[in-house]
Amino acid sequence: MSSIGRASVLIGAGTIASRLTGLLRTIVLVAAIGSIGGAGDAFAVANQLPNNIYAIISTGLLTAVVVPQIVKAAAHADGGQAFISKLFTLGTVGLLGATALAMVAAPLLVQVYASKFTDDQLALSTAFAYWCLPQVFFYGLYALLGEILNARRVFGPYTWAPIVNNVISIAGFGVFILIFSGPQDRVAAWTPSMIATLAGTATAGIVVQTLVLLFFWRRAGLTLRPDFQWKGVGLRHIGRLAGWTFLMVVAGQLAGIVQSNVLSGASGNDPAIFVSQNAWLLFMLPYSIIVLSIGTPYFTQLSEHAAAGRHDQVRADISRSIRTLGFFIVASAAALAVAAVPASRIFTKNAEQAVAAAPVLLCFLVCLVPLAVLFVVQRTFYAYNDTRTPFFFTLLQCALVAGGAVLASAVLGRGELAAGVALTQSIASVVQVVVATVLLHRRLSGIGTASWLLALGRFALAAVPAAAAGYGVLLLLGGTDGWTTSSALAGAAGAAIVGSVVLAVYLGILALFRTPELAPALTLGRRFLPHR
Repeated sequence: MSSIGRASVLIGAGTIASRLTGLLRTIVLVAAIGSIGGAGDAFAVANQLPNNIYAIISTGLLTAVVVPQIVKAAAHADGGQAFISKLFTLGTVGLLGATALAMVAAPLLVQVYASKFTDDQLALSTAFAYWCLPQVFFYGLYALLGEILNARRVFGPYTWAPIVNNVISIAGFGVFILIFSGPQDRVAAWTPSMIATLAGTATAGIVVQTLVLLFFWRRAGLTLRPDFQWKGVGLRHIGRLAGWTFLMVVAGQLAGIVQSNVLSGASGNDPAIFVSQNAWLLFMLPYSIIVLSIGTPYFTQLSEHAAAGRHDQVRADISRSIRTLGFFIVASAAALAVAAVPASRIFTKNAEQAVAAAPVLLCFLVCLVPLAVLFVVQRTFYAYNDTRTPFFFTLLQCALVAGGAVLASAVLGRGELAAGVALTQSIASVVQVVVATVLLHRRLSGIGTASWLLALGRFALAAVPAAAAGYGVLLLLGGTDGWTTSSALAGAAGAAIVGSVVLAVYLGILALFRTPELAPALTLGRRFLPHR
């Protein structure tokens, strides 16, 4: 357990630094292009395209397949060197091909994701896309290198490298503001030099982020060489596993296309694509810091236990990880919900826009705790080399997401559309995690569901008065019309104050009732302190 604690701290500290600099990056980006407007949505679509392709590569092939396979390959006579060299070569060739195809298809890709844009918006977004799409190669290479390092228990670099990307982006976006006097939220105002400066900066950050990982490669004890002989080390088996996962992620992308097209119809004067992306970024802040930092080392250990057939230890890993994640994630959900308006002010130009954007964040938060559970459940299937079952329960979720987005567009006005799309996505995710949990319970003849559900219930009960206390503090600070929405910095400060109160009351209540999960969770938390 101590190794998981150390790895969690390393990943968690890097994730905190990465997410905080990422928040600052987005603040500067909003200052450059605005948050609610045609130009912001045009850039949001273009810059999201390489992320969507990266999601297929990272989630579809690497996280699901590579980690368990590299753990197994470590038992080979060469320690997995040949396997990883072949995999790396194959991945690089595939990434180059995917990037070339994406560049050729840029106008079509923009049209597919934002069919309701005006002609000028489509043209601007396509111009951004030509600068952004080279990120596909570097995102994929970064994911491939990082997952190999993670599988070899070198956890830090993969988490810390994005900080360099954020620093470069902050500097580049700042230069854009100095030269072109942001925010440039009108589509007609954009020139080729403005497009190159903004989108070129975004891509340059990803390039450097990838190159940083190479400096840490020797710590994995590996020597890579090009190897085009892709037979003989089980790559066909990986292909079968990745096939289901690839289809799963493609289904997710199709659902995302439906959502993006629905939201493109609200672009202009109402919350739309860029606002939804920024709300998701806030949502992902606690998810990344808590779920990924604690869950990633657990997944490596769980994969080892599953590969060795130690099913009792797998069940214990599932229960322990969900209770640990739940302890932190429930408090985070309560804090962020109460501070939704100040937090939304971080990525908007004024208090009015923050109030308009806050419901989008609130609707996403409905699924924060369920997604933490899903992280553990889904990766347990992966640890048993089962990618077929996750495909089917994710396909259900994707169908509900797409259907919900269409329903939202039919019954809601432009101003409520982004929140409606977020809410239907959350509901779909709740259904998904229920189905996934039932299926895993049947597969392993029990996963301690009653014990971790009871723990989550205790955390939720403690979060209710904690949230009430936080809301009271928000009212004392002036509410949504007070100083906490006067600027982006004030929004961050207000959200931090409210969140701290929620966390303090939450911990106090759990301590008062001597919640059994409190002591181990605090032990893990103390590892973040400098003297440790």
